Amino acid sequence: MAQKRLSVKRAIWEYFLILAGTVLFAVSVYVFTAPNQIAPGGVSGLATVINYLTGMPLGLLSGLINLPLILWGYFSLGRGFIVKTIFSVVVFTVIYDYVMPFFPVYVGDTMLAALFGGAIMGLGIGLTFLGDGSTGGLDISNKILQKRFPHIKMGTLVFVSDLVIIAFAAYAYQDVTTALFAVISMFVCGKVIDAVLYGVDLGKMVVIVTTKGDEISAAIIEETDRGVTKISTVGGYTGNPNNTLICAVRQNQYHHLQKIVHEIDPNAFLIVTTATEVVGEGFKTIQKE
Repeated sequence: MAQKRLSVKRAIWEYFLILAGTVLFAVSVYVFTAPNQIAPGGVSGLATVINYLTGMPLGLLSGLINLPLILWGYFSLGRGFIVKTIFSVVVFTVIYDYVMPFFPVYVGDTMLAALFGGAIMGLGIGLTFLGDGSTGGLDISNKILQKRFPHIKMGTLVFVSDLVIIAFAAYAYQDVTTALFAVISMFVCGKVIDAVLYGVDLGKMVVIVTTKGDEISAAIIEETDRGVTKISTVGGYTGNPNNTLICAVRQNQYHHLQKIVHEIDPNAFLIVTTATEVVGEGFKTIQKE
C-alpha cells in the first residue's frame, strides 16, 4: 500500500512538471518567438511558419503535426511516455489557442525576444523531460535517439534537429536575419535544457544497498542501458545478507534510476555522490597518448 501511494505521488509530481513545462513552452512561443517571426525549430517552429503562411491556429497545427510522431514514439518509447506526451500536446494546444490570447505579446528588440524565448522554452522542455515526458514533435525523435546514444546530450540533439526547420523558416519569411535569431534562440534553449537536466557536465555514482539486487540490477541495465557492479554483502547491524550495487549514470538518468530502485525495493538504501569525470563506454572515451 505504501509503495502504491509512493507511485501515485510520483505520477502526480511528474504530470505537474509536464504541465508546468508545457505552459512555459507555450508562453515562450506566444509571447516571444512567434510575434517576432522567430521559428524556434521543431514542430512549434514548423507550426509557426505554417501559421504565418495560412493563418491556421498555431496550437491546432502543432497538434495535427504531432499525430504521426506520437504513433512512432508509441512503438519505440512505450505507452507511459507517449501518454504523457499526448497530455503535453493537448495542454499546449488548449493553452496556446484559448488562454494565451488574453496575454500581451512582446514585439520589440528581436535579440531580446530570441534570448528570453529560448531560455523560457529550454526551461519548459527541460521540466517536461524531468517528468519523463516531452512536448511532442521532434522531442519524440530526439528522445529515441538519446535512448540509443545516451552519451549525446539532449540539448545538442534538439539544437541539431531544429536547424532544418530554421532553414525552412528563413525561406518562408524571405529573411535570413530571422533565421539567425532563431539559431540564437535555439542555442540558448539547448543550454538551458542541459542545465535543467544535467546541472553541469557531471555524472552520478550511485551505491545501492538492497535485498533485491538481481531485480534492481536487471531493471537498471534494461531501462537505462547502464552497467551495474553487484557485490554480495552482509548488514553490519542485522547480520542479514544483501547486495550492494554500484552504478554510474548521467545527471539526467539519476531520477529515473531512483524511480526504478524505489518501485522494486522501497527500503533500499542509496548513497549518491557527484562524479567530476566518468570515463568508459557510454561516457567519455579514454584518450590515448
